[in-house]
Amino acid sequence: MRVLITGATGLVGQEIVKLCHAQNIKVNFLTTSKSKLEKSENYQGFFWQPQTKEIDLDCFKNVDAIINLAGATISKRWTSSYKKVILSSRKQGVELLIDSLKNTTHQIEQVISASAIGLYLDSLTNYYSEDFKNEQRNSFLSEVVYQWEAAVDGFSELNIEITKIRIGLVLANNGGALQEMVKPIKFGLGAAFGSGKQWQSWIHLEDLAQIFMFTLLEKKGGVFNAVAPNPVTNYQLTKAIATTMERPMFLPNIPKVVMQLVLGEMHALLFESQRVSSKKIEDAGFSFKFHHLQPALDYLLK
Repeated sequence: MRVLITGATGLVGQEIVKLCHAQNIKVNFLTTSKSKLEKSENYQGFFWQPQTKEIDLDCFKNVDAIINLAGATISKRWTSSYKKVILSSRKQGVELLIDSLKNTTHQIEQVISASAIGLYLDSLTNYYSEDFKNEQRNSFLSEVVYQWEAAVDGFSELNIEITKIRIGLVLANNGGALQEMVKPIKFGLGAAFGSGKQWQSWIHLEDLAQIFMFTLLEKKGGVFNAVAPNPVTNYQLTKAIATTMERPMFLPNIPKVVMQLVLGEMHALLFESQRVSSKKIEDAGFSFKFHHLQPALDYLLK
């Protein structure tokens, strides 16, 4: 089996590549950086530039499935120009893949695309499953995810099975949100944000990568939430990190207005609340290695 991965050199992509190779699955990957191109039998790089619609069509050769992870980071100040980058980096890559496949002989049967739980409304009480429809799209992130998923739906014209993985807060020891949260806590400056009651639907990086592999190997189509079975509040998450690191947590909660001044519109990442269900992926037969937060933090921080 051979898969084509976009975003293969990112945090999640590297973990998925590792799992593919452990299963003797060969990997083609697309990159916008010519310096990252590699050519070995089980790991071959191909150049693309979605903005200018450039792509090396050899990337599709002998490929059975696509794993789409490409997209600019959302952890960077959301200026009006950067918001356009966040959206276009998700849509343009998908559209280029679809347009290229329309005119190329291929054997691709499935596309598994990253998505995000940002589609769900900010709520302290709702418990979201995959069938929730956000008709309001009253935040920047929900609009991004809506347009991203709509672009991915274009693969259906090619009779390719579509799988969407809505990702929560990814916990990893080599990047991502956890490492940013650890920094102030390390110096005894940890504090919850706002009320601290907002839900954080988290997932360990290993489980996230395994969900992509599970839907690939089991050929599972549809939408799946990639979140651990036991979400926590922002206060619980901050407190658990401080406890694991044996650091005090005595500062008052940080008011929303302060973070609005510091981060601008991006403060939504810290204050929006989404309690999200993992039931569908579990019912499909997936088993989480990290169900609860504390063992995940022990594994990552100790």
